[in-house]
Amino acid sequence: MTLFEIIILAIIQGLTEFLPISSSAHLILPSEVLGWNNQGMAFDVAVHLGSLLAVMIYFRQDIWRLLTAWLHSGFGTKQTQDSKLAWWVILATIPAIIFGFIFKDFLEEYGRSALVIATTTIVFGLLLWYADKRASLAKNITHITWKNALFIGVAQAIAIIPGTSRSGITMTAGLFLGLNRDSAARFSFLLSIPVILGAGTLATLDLLKTPDAVDWNALLFGAAFSFVSAYTCIYLFLTWISKIGMLPFVIYRLLLGGLLMLFVFL
Repeated sequence: MTLFEIIILAIIQGLTEFLPISSSAHLILPSEVLGWNNQGMAFDVAVHLGSLLAVMIYFRQDIWRLLTAWLHSGFGTKQTQDSKLAWWVILATIPAIIFGFIFKDFLEEYGRSALVIATTTIVFGLLLWYADKRASLAKNITHITWKNALFIGVAQAIAIIPGTSRSGITMTAGLFLGLNRDSAARFSFLLSIPVILGAGTLATLDLLKTPDAVDWNALLFGAAFSFVSAYTCIYLFLTWISKIGMLPFVIYRLLLGGLLMLFVFL
């Protein structure tokens, strides 16, 4: 990869990991549409590490508060709001682990096509629009129950299909449950931590088994640019989302999906 390709791909990953527009779709598209060489597993690991560091640093106070509350309450009957929320993050992560284990190989082989990405981009974009339009926005993150967490977790598991958008579908689920936009986004971002960490760990283990040479400069630049773009994205998204709603992202998804359909059929 050239330095230009490294920077562009890292910025794309950092921005789209947390916006409801699908990071996996945007990382696949350069090779499918522009003819760029596949960035490879090592680069994917590096840019996801940059995104993981960004979300962990941004939510460091929340993470520490939830972790200490969870460790203090444990399996006891006296659970606080913070310890419950920590349990809900754990619960919501389980479906993604199960779905990933069962369907990962199948989707790696059959799900990474431009047609699949175009279809899921449009379908789940429309679903996001419907959820945002009908949302009551009456609940905040403290109102989440274990049933709500499980529902959002199942939605997150569906995001294993490229083009769905993990953040997009979890926010969609949160809006359907009546969460306000800020709370739906915050719970989605908290859920991203164990998912990115788990996926990155598995990818690293796979990477260690391959004899391919590693371009460490590409990985360093990729992680750095991904971190900066992801942190900026989280900050701006949480600042603006309550004001602008999801419509701009829906429009973007529909335009992107339409262009991809033209690419597939023309």
